[in-house]
Amino acid sequence: MAVVIAGCGDLGTEVGLRFASLGHRVIGLRRSAAKLPAEIEGQAVDLSAEVPKLPAETTIVVIAMSPDERSVEGYRSAYVESVLRVAEAIREDCAAPPRVLYVSSTAVYGVDDGSWVDETTLAQPTSPTAVVLLEAEETLLKLIPEAVILRLGGIYGPGRTREIDRVRQGIATISSEPEFSSRIHRDDAAAAVIHLMTRQDWPESVYIGVDDHPVDRREVVEFLARSLDLPAPEVTNNSSSGQGSHGKRCRNNKLRETGFVFSYPSYREGYTAVLDGAGVRHA
Repeated sequence: MAVVIAGCGDLGTEVGLRFASLGHRVIGLRRSAAKLPAEIEGQAVDLSAEVPKLPAETTIVVIAMSPDERSVEGYRSAYVESVLRVAEAIREDCAAPPRVLYVSSTAVYGVDDGSWVDETTLAQPTSPTAVVLLEAEETLLKLIPEAVILRLGGIYGPGRTREIDRVRQGIATISSEPEFSSRIHRDDAAAAVIHLMTRQDWPESVYIGVDDHPVDRREVVEFLARSLDLPAPEVTNNSSSGQGSHGKRCRNNKLRETGFVFSYPSYREGYTAVLDGAGVRHA
């Protein structure tokens, strides 16, 4: 079957490579298509302004965009406009309706008091960019009601070493107040996309993609310091929690119930793999 990946950054490329390894034809849509690996057929297209050309036999479409700039305009261009262009291409080109998955973010929940979140939690984004993410979700579901939304937590993995670098440089901080976050290793995020799109049963509309262990950032920083044989940073009150944000803890029960199995069920396994140099980040 033909699989189209709209937005072949690090995550989209990993998804494409995994579909290709399963024997599927994969078409990757991005502005700089020449950067794609040989296993993915590149189509150079600016999805914020151009309608791509899709194979008639397309059976799966994954939309995994990322913005050029972290502004409302940048998000609308990357997310809302791309949804409109891809939906138009599906209407014009596909012989039969494909399965469609849109990669979104748990930022749409807007929870910052450390409480628990799942798919039944009302999406009420508080930041302007998260409002745009929700707008893109709603736009897609209006155009393609059977589409699947996968809301990912913070992605880490090969080449995503900001937290590690801060610990190494001795500039990481630890807050005296909890700052909860929910993460997912890039490889598990890619595997979840493929799992949902290739299940025999039709997926539900919304899934949260996070690992099994929502965690206070302090625990992560202390773990990285121990792993690097460095002293843990001192506890300080000069952190984002001073502004009243304690983050959120996301549940992955619904994804787990589909039979999905994590390679990196917590940050411990995931960051250990990153520190060991496992995997590569795609350009």
